[in-house]
Amino acid sequence: MFKQVTQSVVHQMDPKGDLVPVHGIFDHEHFRPLCLLTRKREAIFRPSPRYKPSRYRLDDVLLSGEDNKSTESLFPNGGGEASGQFAVNKSTTDRVDGSLSLSVAPASIDVKGAASLSKGWSIKLDKKYIPLPKLEALKTVRKINVNHSFIQQLKKTRQHLYVVHEIIETLEEASCEESTMAQGSFMARIYTKFCAKGTREDKQSITIPKGCTLAFRAIQLDIRDALWDLYYFKQESLMFVSDGSSRGRLGEVEKEVKENCQILSNLSSKLFVAVLKAIKAVMRDRNLFQELTQKMEAVLDETGSCELKTESPDLKDLLSSLQDSSPLVLKLAEAITYTLDALDELKEDQLLLLLESLEEKIVSQQLKLVGNILEHDIKRGKGPFSMDTTLLSFSREEQQKLTFAMVEMSGVKLQKDGSAVCTGNAFPATAALYTSLYVLNLLSNSG
Repeated sequence: MFKQVTQSVVHQMDPKGDLVPVHGIFDHEHFRPLCLLTRKREAIFRPSPRYKPSRYRLDDVLLSGEDNKSTESLFPNGGGEASGQFAVNKSTTDRVDGSLSLSVAPASIDVKGAASLSKGWSIKLDKKYIPLPKLEALKTVRKINVNHSFIQQLKKTRQHLYVVHEIIETLEEASCEESTMAQGSFMARIYTKFCAKGTREDKQSITIPKGCTLAFRAIQLDIRDALWDLYYFKQESLMFVSDGSSRGRLGEVEKEVKENCQILSNLSSKLFVAVLKAIKAVMRDRNLFQELTQKMEAVLDETGSCELKTESPDLKDLLSSLQDSSPLVLKLAEAITYTLDALDELKEDQLLLLLESLEEKIVSQQLKLVGNILEHDIKRGKGPFSMDTTLLSFSREEQQKLTFAMVEMSGVKLQKDGSAVCTGNAFPATAALYTSLYVLNLLSNSG
C-alpha cells in the first residue's frame, strides 16, 4: 500500500518529471539527502528508473579536506537547505452491482454479485533539497576515498553511483486506508484458492511516520580516480531498432526478454522445477517476493562467493543452487531478477490470475494474445483496434473471463467481438505482462 501512496504522490506532483517514488517504507531512510544509490538495469516495461539503496552517504566515501569541511551544512536544517510545504489528497469510492468489469488502482474485477472499493488519504508534505551549487563547491575540497570497499566494488561491477539531492517527506504522521470487497466473483474464488480467504474482503491501513521520504531526485556522480563531478545530462536509454515490420513494439519486447531470459531455456530439469517453484511462491507471498529479490541482488553485487540462507522451503532449492559466483549462476540470477522486476510492475490481483492461468494451462494462449495486443499502437486516445478473434476463444468461459480481467488490469479492455481499447498508457504494463507470461510459459513447458 505504501508503494501505491508514493506513486500517487508522484503522479499528482510531477507526472512527467524525474521525481522517483520510494517503493518500500522500510527503505525510506536510505533515500535521504546525500544518500548514495545505484541504479537497476533498464527494462522496456519500466517507465521510470529504479534505484537501489547502498546504505552509504556521500560523506562516508569522501576523504577529509584540508579545511575539514563537513557535509552537515548541506543537509536539511543545515545552512544550505531549502524547503517548501504543501499537501496532497486522494479519495475514491466505487460500488458496482450485477455484472461488472472495474479497472481502478488497485483493480477490483468481478463478473457477478457486488464489488466496492474505497480509499483515501490526506498527507502534508515538505520538499527539501540541497542546491546543486553547494555540491559543486564541495567537490573542490573533498575527494573520493578510492580505497573504500564500496568504491572498489563499484569499479569491479561497473555500476554508476547516484546521490540524492532532493526529497519529498511527510510533514506529520499520516494514516492511509483502503477497503476492497467482492462477493460471488471468480476473483473471490481465486483469493480463496491462493490466499485462503472465503470472500474477497480486504481492509488495509498504513501509518506513515513524520519525516518519512516518499519520493526523491538523484543525480549521477562521475568518479575519476579521487576526483568526482556531477553528471547533469542524463544518459540516453538504449533503444531497439525497428525491424521495419508491422509488428508494433512486440519485436522490441521479444528481443529484450529473450536476451535476458535465454539461460532459462538451458537449465537442468532440477533447476527448472526449483525456479518455477520459487517464482510461484513469491507471486503468492509479498514477503517471499522481497526476500528473493534481495537474495538475487546479493548474488549480482557480491564479487566473491555469496552464502544464501532461507527459512522458506519454496526458495531453498533454488538458493542452494546459487552458492557460487560462476558465470552461469550470475546469468541465472540476472534472468530471475529481470523476471521479478516484470512481476513487480503487475498488480496483486494479476499475480493471482497468472497463478490460476498456470493451473488452467492457458498461459501459452494468453502469451499469444498479449503479443497480438503489442502489435498495435497501444496509446491513450488512439481509439479502438481489432484483435485476432481466434485468440479470444477459450475452452471454458471462465478462462476467457480470467484472461479479459488480467489484460484489463494492464490498461487494455477486450470485447468478445475482437475489439479492444486502451484505458491509459498501456504499453509498459502490457509489456510487463507479456514478459511474465513468456517466462511462466517457458518454465511450465520445460524440464
